[in-house]
Amino acid sequence: MTEMRLTLRLDANGMPLLGHGKIRLLEQIGETGSISGAARAMGMSYRRAWLLVESMNNAFVRPLVAARPGGGGGAGLSAEGEAVLRLYREIEQTTRAAARGPLETLAAMCSSPPSQSHETP
Repeated sequence: MTEMRLTLRLDANGMPLLGHGKIRLLEQIGETGSISGAARAMGMSYRRAWLLVESMNNAFVRPLVAARPGGGGGAGLSAEGEAVLRLYREIEQTTRAAARGPLETLAAMCSSPPSQSHETP
């Protein structure tokens, strides 16, 4: 049977706001305590991670990611960032539950995935 995966992207005013990549970046910042550590963990450049953080911070009333106090460097999720992360995951879970039946039906309608073998007949 075909394995189906539902991904969620939220747009605001016709512009991309949040998707699985930005959410994963927020999670990694929360885990590593820095933007650079999160970027390394995700295999992306620091510049790309910083631009994504900047776009998220600018899209919300309060920043989602903030420098850690104390001058030691690093960054973490603000209370707003933690709330956005939690709400996104809640929306994602609710959407997946609601779509489970139709996704199973759609998966059954798909052809079998190609075999992993690279042999020619």
